[in-house]
Amino acid sequence: MTFNEMLAQFVAQGASDIHLHTGLKPLLRINGKLKPIGENRLTDKVTRAFVDIMCDEDQKEEFRNNHQIDLAYGVPKIGRFRVNLFKQRGSVSAVLRVVNSDEEQLEVVNLPDDTLDFFRDKTKGIMLVTGATGSGKSTTLARILNEINLAHEKMIVTIEDPIEYLHRPKSSIIVQREIGTDAVSFSRALVAAMRQDPDVIMIGEIRDHATAAAAIEAAQTGHYVLSTMHTQDTVRTVNRMLDLFPPNERHTARLLFAESIVGIVSQQLLPRKGGGRVAAMEVLKGNLRIRDLIKDESRTNELYDAIRDSRADGMQTFDDHLSELYEQDLIEFGTGYLAATSGQTFKMKATQIDEARDRTTPKVGSVAGD
Repeated sequence: MTFNEMLAQFVAQGASDIHLHTGLKPLLRINGKLKPIGENRLTDKVTRAFVDIMCDEDQKEEFRNNHQIDLAYGVPKIGRFRVNLFKQRGSVSAVLRVVNSDEEQLEVVNLPDDTLDFFRDKTKGIMLVTGATGSGKSTTLARILNEINLAHEKMIVTIEDPIEYLHRPKSSIIVQREIGTDAVSFSRALVAAMRQDPDVIMIGEIRDHATAAAAIEAAQTGHYVLSTMHTQDTVRTVNRMLDLFPPNERHTARLLFAESIVGIVSQQLLPRKGGGRVAAMEVLKGNLRIRDLIKDESRTNELYDAIRDSRADGMQTFDDHLSELYEQDLIEFGTGYLAATSGQTFKMKATQIDEARDRTTPKVGSVAGD
C-alpha cells in the first residue's frame, strides 16, 4: 500500500487528524477521540520516508536544520492535509490535519443564515473566528469567504500558513498566498496585500503585535479583514487582541479596534449525542453598544450581558447556544455543563427544558462520567 492509499483509507474512516509515530500503530482522531488502526507498528525506516514523500528540497533543508516543519500536502481526489513533521527521540513523527476542500463540506458550518449574510455583506472592518485547535475555525472562515466569493464582485487576498481550503474564483477574484512559499510572514504579507488593490483580506491567524497592528490598519483604511485567533470566547478575544500591543500603544489600539470590529464568532466542537460532533457558537456583532463597551476597559465584562440582550440582532452566548443544542437533544447534559461559560446558568436552563418535557435533569456530580 502506498502512502497516499493509506491516507485515502484514513480519510474514508472519518479521521480529522492522523498521528504517525515510530514504534506505534497509526492513530486516527475520529469524533474527537484517538483510535489505533491496524496491527503493524510504524518502523523508523517508514517514518523517515515521510520527509521524502511530503517535502520538496527547500522543505527538506528546513527540516534538517530545524528538526520540524509545517507544510501542506495534497492528494488528488482525496483532499488536503495540514502537516507537522518533527523529530522526537531521534525519529520522525508526522501529524496530519485533514482539510477537505470540497465545497459541500463547508455547508456543515451551522451559522444561522442571517448571521452568515451579515458577515458576507460587510465591506470594511475586522471579523474574527476564534476557538481552540481543531474547533473548526478554518472551516467557518472558509465558508464566509466562499459566500463572499459567490455573492460579490471583490478582489480577495488570503495569507495562510499553510493554504487549507482551495477557493476557485467565482463572482470574485481570489488570490491565495502561503507563508514560506509565497511570503515570509503574516505581517509582511499583509502590508504587501494592501498594495494589491484588495477589497477583502483573509489572514490565517493573528498571533503577534505586528500582524494585529497591520490588520487594524488595513481595516481602518477601508478593507474587510477576516482572521482567526486561539481564544475561548468573544470577551477573551477582545482582551487577547489588545494584549498583543505594548502598554504605550494599548489605549489607541483599543479605540481603533472598537471602531473596526465587525464581529466575532467563537466556537467549540462537542460530542454529538448518538455519535459525531456538533459546533457550539458564540456570536458577537459590532453594534454601537458593543463598540462603546470595548472602548472602556473597565466595562469589557459587560460584553456578555450585551450579547445576551441582543439575541434579536443575531447575537448569542455559548450558554444560550448550548441550551438550544440540549433542547434539540443534540448534546448530553454533561457535555453542555462542562462546555458552558457558566455551568450553573446552563444547569438552570437545562432544568427548565427538562421540566417542560417531563424529564429529570442529571445531577451535576454525575457529569464527570458523561
